[in-house]
Amino acid sequence: MEKLLTEIVVRLQKAYGERLVSVILYGSAATGDHHAAFSDINILCVLSEISPRELASGEDIFRWWREQGSPSPLLLTEHELAASADCFAIEFHDIQRHHRLLHGKDVITALAIDDRFYRAQVEHDLRAKLLRVRQKAGGMLSNPDLLRRMLLDSVSTFCVLFRHALILRGIDAPASKREVMERARDVFAIDAAPFEQLLDVREGRLKARDIDPVPLLASYLKEISQVIDAVDQIEK
Repeated sequence: MEKLLTEIVVRLQKAYGERLVSVILYGSAATGDHHAAFSDINILCVLSEISPRELASGEDIFRWWREQGSPSPLLLTEHELAASADCFAIEFHDIQRHHRLLHGKDVITALAIDDRFYRAQVEHDLRAKLLRVRQKAGGMLSNPDLLRRMLLDSVSTFCVLFRHALILRGIDAPASKREVMERARDVFAIDAAPFEQLLDVREGRLKARDIDPVPLLASYLKEISQVIDAVDQIEK
C-alpha cells in the first residue's frame, strides 16, 4: 500500500502543481482496520480551485487509481471543505479522528465541524442503508453467493454508522469495527453475532460458504432496526 500512496502523491503533484493544497489518507487504511479483499484506500485531494481543467488534469490519475481497486480521490477546494463540514459531519468526524497527511497542508486537524445536523444525518444514513440492503436482498434470496457478498460489502458501512450512533450517546467509540460491534452490543442491547460473523469472513477467520445468508439477513436487519430506533430516541 505504501508504494501506491507514494505513487498517487507523485502523480497528483505532477498534474496539479501549486494548485494541490493537500493529499490526505482516510478510512480503514488510516485506522489500521484495512482488509485488502474488502476495503478501499480512500484519498481526499484538496485543490485551490476545481474547474473542468482540474478534472481533465486528473482523469488519467483517477482512472489508474480505480484500476488499483479503490474509488477516485474525493476532490474539494479548501473553501468547500470548511463550508460543507455541517452537512458531512459523519464523514468529517471520521476523517478528523483518523487521517494521515500524505502531502501539503493539514486542513483537517483544526477543521470546525458543525454538529447541528449530526444526529439527523446518522439516522438518515442508517435508514437509507437499511432500505438499500432490503432492496438488494429482495433480488438475491435465491442466490446465496450474491447475498453473502452483499452482506459482506455492507457490514463496514454499518460499523461506521454504529460508531456514530455510539458517539451520539456520549461514548468515545473505538475505530476498530469489531470493537464498535462489541460496544454497540452493550449499549444498544443488540445481538452482534451476524455482524461478527461477517467480520470473521472479511478477516479470514471464517469461510464465506460456512455462513447461511438467509437467516443471517433476518437477524442483521432486525439489529440494524434496533439501533435506528435508539438513534431516533436521542434528544433532537
